[in-house]
Amino acid sequence: QVQLVESGGGLVQPGGSLRLSCATSGINFRRYAMGWYRQTPGKPRELVATIFSNDLTNYADSVKGRFTISRDTAKNTVYLQMNSLKPEDTAVYYCNARSTLATYWGQGTQVTVSS
Repeated sequence: QVQLVESGGGLVQPGGSLRLSCATSGINFRRYAMGWYRQTPGKPRELVATIFSNDLTNYADSVKGRFTISRDTAKNTVYLQMNSLKPEDTAVYYCNARSTLATYWGQGTQVTVSS
């Protein structure tokens, strides 16, 4: 059974930092591209960051220079370090695992940036 379990969300003040984690099980983690998406009510889910199996990364323009995606293959876990957070980063953040054969999603974790 495939599981993607996010953690690390919460309430933070503008300018603060959070680190999201996504622990996976049931997949060959090394062979999947891992991504973080986010969604706010009434809007489509948007891609925030991706890390590929060769460790190449890409980011949405809105988070470049502030967010960093990384992976620990020993722990089958992907991380999203979020710095200099802004109110517009408020959203539910979802972990995604993608291969040529399948795509899986986590349940999401809420991030709220507010003073």
